Amino acid sequence: MKKVFAPGCALTIYKPELGKKVLDFLNDNLGNIEQYLICCRHKPNLDKGTQIINVCAGCDRRYRELYEGITTISLWEVLAEGVDFPFPDYKGKKMTILDACPTRDQERIHNAVRVLLKKMNISLVEPKKTKTKGICCGDSFYGILPVEQVKEHMRKRAHEMPVEDVVVYCVSCSKSMYIGGKKPRYLVDLLFGEDTDPGTFEPDDWHTQLTNFINEH
Repeated sequence: MKKVFAPGCALTIYKPELGKKVLDFLNDNLGNIEQYLICCRHKPNLDKGTQIINVCAGCDRRYRELYEGITTISLWEVLAEGVDFPFPDYKGKKMTILDACPTRDQERIHNAVRVLLKKMNISLVEPKKTKTKGICCGDSFYGILPVEQVKEHMRKRAHEMPVEDVVVYCVSCSKSMYIGGKKPRYLVDLLFGEDTDPGTFEPDDWHTQLTNFINEH
């Protein structure tokens, strides 16, 4: 089976060097894997039977639901299945988690992410609304509600997080938690021992960057 790695719009904008680290690891451990940069909102130009390794909940849903002839799997599942990854040790630090909307019904994702957190010695404090009962970080309201109302939803969701550090596996969720006053810990950052930088976080600016990337790829 041919495999490709899709870093997705958000990670490529946020920290392209992290996408390169993931690709290098996959090539070192799973054989020859090409980088795939066509946005998931466009029809894949891939051979039938190709499997796309994703790091984005939105990519996971679109590749899973919209396109025939391909399959997708998250990086989290690949790592949870036992690939020899040099997991950092966070020494039992307490963190909570915000599950991403597009994979709300995908328990395989929820379970894999939590396996990785355990491997990194993170003490997870689950919020009340989590996994299949989780709710949006607020970003999905962008383009539907005025920006200040969107940010209010972000602050409300962040307030529901029981501890300061919030694990996210969606870059847009990291922006929301930062706006809400929490400390986002993006999963790819955690895997490589890096801090999460909010970067461009104002909703208008962030979505402009995403739209430009989508149109170019």
